[in-house]
Amino acid sequence: MQLRKYKAKLGRLNHIFITHLHGDHVFGLPGLISSLNLLGRTSDLHIYAHPYLKNILKQYMSFFFERLDFTIIYHPLNLSSSELIMDDGKIEVYSFPLKHRIPTCGFLFKEKPRLRNIKKDMIEFYKISLREIVSIKQGKDFTDEDGNVIPNARLTIDPPPTKSYAFCSDTAYYTEIVPIIKNVELLYHEATFSESDKDRAIETFHSTASDAATIAKLADAKKLIIGHFSARYKETAPLLEEARKIFPNTEEAIDGKEIVV
Repeated sequence: MQLRKYKAKLGRLNHIFITHLHGDHVFGLPGLISSLNLLGRTSDLHIYAHPYLKNILKQYMSFFFERLDFTIIYHPLNLSSSELIMDDGKIEVYSFPLKHRIPTCGFLFKEKPRLRNIKKDMIEFYKISLREIVSIKQGKDFTDEDGNVIPNARLTIDPPPTKSYAFCSDTAYYTEIVPIIKNVELLYHEATFSESDKDRAIETFHSTASDAATIAKLADAKKLIIGHFSARYKETAPLLEEARKIFPNTEEAIDGKEIVV
């Protein structure tokens, strides 16, 4: 329903990452799979999750589905250490352990460095062939017909800087994730409680807004998004203010909000 509400194209949904097997993180998955099937999906769907999820979904689907017209490919997560779980040539995705009541993973999404951009006027001026363009974009110099070496820096410009995004929820305050998410462009970190409810946060293996901001500061993140607020708070502005005292470049997660990185 949320994907439809914000006009996300369901046909572009090919990879689903599940942090842990608490109901609020998985109950919507069978309905989503059912909707995709009714809409005529035929392409593979990849799900990255705790190994137990495969059996849970298989039992559900064996009861409710006569036939599924696409293949679900399960990728069991390593819940004890960080590892590369996806690489499509453009983006790498890493999982890493968080600290919660049950085994839980966070995810780090990193754009891979792009090739250098070659200047069009340089192609015409030096009569550079298509084969040579490929090597130049990879960073090599060019030698013209007279044997003159043209430095790569003259022929190309830097590609756009890569972007990165880390998702950390649900988790208690856990500094062991800092080296993994170091220098991340955008960090989402749960902030279930305020610092005044710190005891409750510790008891339930969740974080406070101050905890989230401290992690962002330690990781030298560029921007922090806080969310997963407890229903006990009628207003979330105090949580945002609490985080900003430690990490000023903080925003709160609001449904439908677009974050510019």
